[in-house]
Amino acid sequence: MGVLKRFEQRLEGLVNGTFAKVFKSEVQPVEIAGALQRECDNNATIWNRDRTVVPNDFIVELSGGDYDRLAPYSGQLGEELAGMVKEYAKQQRYTFMGEIKVHLEKSPSLDTGLYRVRSRTLAASSSAHGPSSPTFGGAAPMSPPPGAPAYPARPAGAPPVPAGPPPGAGAAAGFRGTLRRWVEINGTRHQISRPTLVLGRSTEADVRIDDPGVSRRHCEIQATEPATIRDLGSTNGIVVDGQHTKRATLRDGSRVVVGSTTVIYRQAEG
Repeated sequence: MGVLKRFEQRLEGLVNGTFAKVFKSEVQPVEIAGALQRECDNNATIWNRDRTVVPNDFIVELSGGDYDRLAPYSGQLGEELAGMVKEYAKQQRYTFMGEIKVHLEKSPSLDTGLYRVRSRTLAASSSAHGPSSPTFGGAAPMSPPPGAPAYPARPAGAPPVPAGPPPGAGAAAGFRGTLRRWVEINGTRHQISRPTLVLGRSTEADVRIDDPGVSRRHCEIQATEPATIRDLGSTNGIVVDGQHTKRATLRDGSRVVVGSTTVIYRQAEG
């Protein structure tokens, strides 16, 4: 069972089902959890071959309405989200500089159903390790908060930029390998070894998905740089990282919902 599924099941039993009522808003807890996972992946800093450090201090910005709805449960929800991040990091062999914390904040610039994630790496002494570089994820437009320094965007799939090795560590040289791409569906990995990959219910699709909500030729992943996905005129459409769309850019960890099936796009150097 995946980390996100276990997280969702734990929430279902909290506060006698109160969370199920609270989260009927457009922002779902599993969406936030997925955004935190992507935040770790996208901001992983390679210190040496045995240590990859990821952020440990996260701020989830919500619209006024969503924040007011979730604020009474922010403490418990923050603990659950922090636990999910820790579990995911263990699975990916990531490490932290200090305690994992997840905070909720109200943002007047966001509409209901949209959210934004900022993160930074804080040492155990609570002093920032390196510059506090806000990074963004989730369903909201990726614009920096007022006063935040601007940083150039890295291309999708590019390896993380090291913040510098720990004291005493040697500067080991690294080499970029071939970019491998694949999708994970119900625990099964399907390699993307050609320029396009068609997902659908038909036996003629490159990857067949046995789901009545999936069209015969539902969508197509294009192995460009960055990778993209487009709807092929399906009946029920596609949802990419929480948003209904006809076409979207994919990054490592992007979640695509077709019918009632979740497709996870993955890519890695090697």
